[in-house]
Amino acid sequence: MTKFVFCTGGVVSSVGKGVAAASIARILKSRGISVSIQKLDPYLNVDAGTMSPYQHGEVFVTEDGSETDLDLGHYERFIDQNLTSSSNVTTGQVYSAVIASERRGDYLGSTVQIIPHITDEIKRRVFQVAQESGAEVVIVEVGGTVGDIEGLPFIEALRQMHSDIGHDDLLYVHVTLLPRLAVTGEFKTKPTQHSVKELRGMGIQPDFILLRADAPLSDGIRAKVSLFCDVDESAVIPLVSAETMYEVPLIMEQAGLGDLIMEKFNLPKAKPDLEEWRRVVERIKHPERRISIGLVGKYVELVDAYMSVREALYHAGAHFNVGVDIKWVESELLPENAEHLLKGVDGIVVPGGFGYRGFEGKMVAARHARENEIPFLGLCLGLQVMVVEFARSVAGLEGANSTEFDALTPHPVIDLLPEQRQVYHKGGTMRLGSYPCRLVSGTRAAHAYGQDVVSERHRHRFELNNRYWEPLRSRGLVASGLLEGADLVEIVELQNHPWMVATQFHPEFQSRPNRPHPLFLGLLSAALERSDRNTTSAAAQ
Repeated sequence: MTKFVFCTGGVVSSVGKGVAAASIARILKSRGISVSIQKLDPYLNVDAGTMSPYQHGEVFVTEDGSETDLDLGHYERFIDQNLTSSSNVTTGQVYSAVIASERRGDYLGSTVQIIPHITDEIKRRVFQVAQESGAEVVIVEVGGTVGDIEGLPFIEALRQMHSDIGHDDLLYVHVTLLPRLAVTGEFKTKPTQHSVKELRGMGIQPDFILLRADAPLSDGIRAKVSLFCDVDESAVIPLVSAETMYEVPLIMEQAGLGDLIMEKFNLPKAKPDLEEWRRVVERIKHPERRISIGLVGKYVELVDAYMSVREALYHAGAHFNVGVDIKWVESELLPENAEHLLKGVDGIVVPGGFGYRGFEGKMVAARHARENEIPFLGLCLGLQVMVVEFARSVAGLEGANSTEFDALTPHPVIDLLPEQRQVYHKGGTMRLGSYPCRLVSGTRAAHAYGQDVVSERHRHRFELNNRYWEPLRSRGLVASGLLEGADLVEIVELQNHPWMVATQFHPEFQSRPNRPHPLFLGLLSAALERSDRNTTSAAAQ
């Protein structure tokens, strides 16, 4: 029987449950245990696709085309497995399914209620992940904070599972914040006590409490939490803020959490293999040198909007034993301050996005990279930025634009995909998920991948307009990747440039700490060469 670990959070939101859940999965997988992970999100949206980054950070896209919470990105990066749409469940999905069943008459005249109908649907989806994955252990994170009204059905469903499957095959992990008073430097356990009391009032007694803190904790603090929350002291695990999130599994392992979970589940003792993980963490924490990469976007004050891009840069940096200093560049400020804002960067990334705000500034960044031979990587909208800028500045197509921003542009070098013209609902209707891309031999992209066909994840409605490909190609723009079996351009690159590559897909979603994405490796390799040249030139002067 599959065993389950249920992770809840208390005191504040964004306490780190996602990284905690992913870390638990990592330390179990390091012992040879097969794992899968699921996120239960209490919001009424059907998925994260229509949510603003200001509300929810980036939208992570799974291989099968589901628009999900960014925590699924953490999950995939930590366990190095591709997840599916079943791994993200929202209140919107649950209620939609229950109401659809009611309309069909599936409930045979019953009064449809939160209990048992909503909670049964939640449990069905939890068991579905176990069945589809065949994992020995499934880790389930409940979004939000214990006590939130919208999270009550999820907590109740998890409480019921104690009776459904038995206590030997599940355990509850509660992650709380341990605040410290600035004046006295004293940690306060009362918020954790109240959070656990709230959870126990809902019928769940946590087996483990993970204490998020910004400094090391004394044994006295752990003993106090153990006493007042009725948890073994060994099961009170300090999670002190780390230099990198990838250090959290190592912190948990050192605290003995892996062995405790194995013992709790009566699984065979096995020595964890975390050596490769330790090497990655060591390289992230102590790189041999550093380089600067400018990330140009309109949400730079909210770095969660570019979570996967940031992590992909760190992964590539660890591969080269180089620390990546990301310079967050506000795209709206670039038209008047490009030289100042991009000064000193060794490479530039323009990530995905929607809407006109900041688009002209992103084109300034693309032009700056092109004219100054700065390594450049464009992602989704970044490809469209690169193409529009090239069309205007090099191909002589005055007024060229995307029809997303100018429906009457004389040169729509970027236009809606044909299948998107009759789409009237925004949720879940873009080109989503993995599609095969055939690489063109002899290009930088093909060299970076080292293979003929790759599969990459998409999230967009607009595409390069093939009617304009000939004037673009004739001036030096290369199509280095095409949709397998079709003529849609997936990757473009610039001739006679150290590295100016852009993709219609999102390579950042497939980057892993131990397996950096080839295109990010290509960007950093070119950035390092540029940095070396600049250093040599400065030394010669």
